[in-house]
Amino acid sequence: MIRHLPSGWEDAVVICGKCSKKLSGGFGDRGRLSLAKALRKRLGLAKGRKAAIGIVETKCLGVCPKRAVVVGRAGGWLVVPEGTEVDRVAAELGLGEAQ
Repeated sequence: MIRHLPSGWEDAVVICGKCSKKLSGGFGDRGRLSLAKALRKRLGLAKGRKAAIGIVETKCLGVCPKRAVVVGRAGGWLVVPEGTEVDRVAAELGLGEAQ
């Protein structure tokens, strides 16, 4: 039987886990956070289905840029170079402050 569970997500962002793992961080104030963790922190989001915006790390997305992370969202992909300001990434994704 298929069941529906409420997520509470207004939007969802997919981040390549393989790219993130290769960089061993690269984002945040000191460059020690993964992009997913840095975005969650910047937007004030919790993990899981109760967050306002779903930020999910997946397996390899098949793009594999050097020293960058692939981010997917409905309508397109972003290749985010290591060390890019998290505010700029959030703006490129059209993500404002979490509610």
